[in-house]
Amino acid sequence: MNFQQEKALIDKGVTFQKNLDFKKAEFCYGSVLKHKPDSIDALFNMANLYHQQGQLSRAIKAFEKVLELNPMHTDASISLSVLYNDVGKYDEARKVFEKADKRVKGGDNLIEDSHINKKFASKHLELAELYLTYNRFDESVFEFKKASALHPESLEIRLKLARVYAKKGFVSKAIEELIKLKNENPNYVDARVALGILYFGNGAVIEAQAEWQKCLSIKSDCKEAKMYLELSKSANEVVI
Repeated sequence: MNFQQEKALIDKGVTFQKNLDFKKAEFCYGSVLKHKPDSIDALFNMANLYHQQGQLSRAIKAFEKVLELNPMHTDASISLSVLYNDVGKYDEARKVFEKADKRVKGGDNLIEDSHINKKFASKHLELAELYLTYNRFDESVFEFKKASALHPESLEIRLKLARVYAKKGFVSKAIEELIKLKNENPNYVDARVALGILYFGNGAVIEAQAEWQKCLSIKSDCKEAKMYLELSKSANEVVI
């Protein structure tokens, strides 16, 4: 298998994985590893695939293999540290993290703590969305909060957290989060759209329409805001 074939299969696997077609993704990565057992990219993606499916033991082994082949693989180190922490291997998690942290800070290409935090945040975000897929709202909220704390600049994470609160039935908490989000970021139309939906669902039609109209004043081609404004004229309920 040449480099181009390897890359093509891995790219296909990534696409399948994003679409939650785990069997096809695993087949693609496995096909590469069958011919090239030391393919770091295939191993790393396979490890992420196992993690995404909750197969933590297999994910840990795969990340460990990546680091055997390339001890400088920062993303694998961070992912492994998160997994060790999740299964209660706190000392191992700390050692892996400190080693990676020391390496990136001491290298020629300095990587700030914020970079590492974002990597951790992405892992917690993956877990949050996986829990949400199975309607495990409490675990999802917990992971979204971790992700947001590590990557506070991400407005999308905070928006998703508010949506989970709404799905849990904590509508007041969801509204509170969205109001805070839009006040801090007045031009973030996604937060206003979501807030309008919750308002409308609670019977606050005027407040809902005000949010959607504000969206259109910020972004005139906001299709969601236009759609909900039209629906608000006749619909009885809109679900976030």
